[in-house]
Amino acid sequence: MKVVRSNVALLPVVLGLVLFVAQTCVDAATLTVDLGDSRGVTTVGVLRRWDRDGNHRRPVDPKAKIDAPLLQATAAAVGGNRWIFADLPPGKYDLLIMGRDPAKKGPFRIEGWEYAPVLEFDPFFPARATTDQRTRKFVTDHIEKSRHFENKVVPLYLGGDKQAVRVLVMLIRDKPTSYKPGAGTIRHEIWQYTYKYGGWQKEKRTKVIDRILLQVSQLRRWTWLWDARLGGIEVKDSPVTVEYQLPRGSDEKKLKGLYPY
Repeated sequence: MKVVRSNVALLPVVLGLVLFVAQTCVDAATLTVDLGDSRGVTTVGVLRRWDRDGNHRRPVDPKAKIDAPLLQATAAAVGGNRWIFADLPPGKYDLLIMGRDPAKKGPFRIEGWEYAPVLEFDPFFPARATTDQRTRKFVTDHIEKSRHFENKVVPLYLGGDKQAVRVLVMLIRDKPTSYKPGAGTIRHEIWQYTYKYGGWQKEKRTKVIDRILLQVSQLRRWTWLWDARLGGIEVKDSPVTVEYQLPRGSDEKKLKGLYPY
């Protein structure tokens, strides 16, 4: 009796090998960040916060430190105000720049972001997304008049479309608590307002970006700003160069975030 062997069972194995080879053969790329003026800069790093569906690539660290963010990669200073990431895997990154202001002597942290989906199956909004003035006023007024655990809740940037608007929100608790003398918190979240039944309604779900517990006296020394130009940097298999001028003097106030107080 002749036995006929089927290759159907081998197909998953063969396909898996093909995918593995394809992934391992993807060349890493070089990302160059040209700062123009690197005075005071100590670290240039990248973050990959989200997967392609907008879920956290790793859980938010409850023990995160404001001066030691967990970066996917750090760049090497090569002179001429240039910082280079060599062999950076393909993906979408947010840049983060840290250092100490040469004039004010205080620490600073500047980073990019994207408006990740708050609800399932929603798209990303780029950090450069905007919204109309009427919607902006409604959302900011609603946040201001709502009750929050934190004593400072600041909508930094808003962007979206006619169906959904997302907000990058800074939340600070710097009033005395029973937890620990002098302790405070700062965190950043993405909130969403959805247009339903003829009006904007806030979704209960939010997307936490970071949460840091630290002494209030330390928090008040920091400059922590957010810049759309540093968010969603796409790296494939070709070299990428980002030119960025650090905000100095009056230009600094154009960015939103935490300033020393």
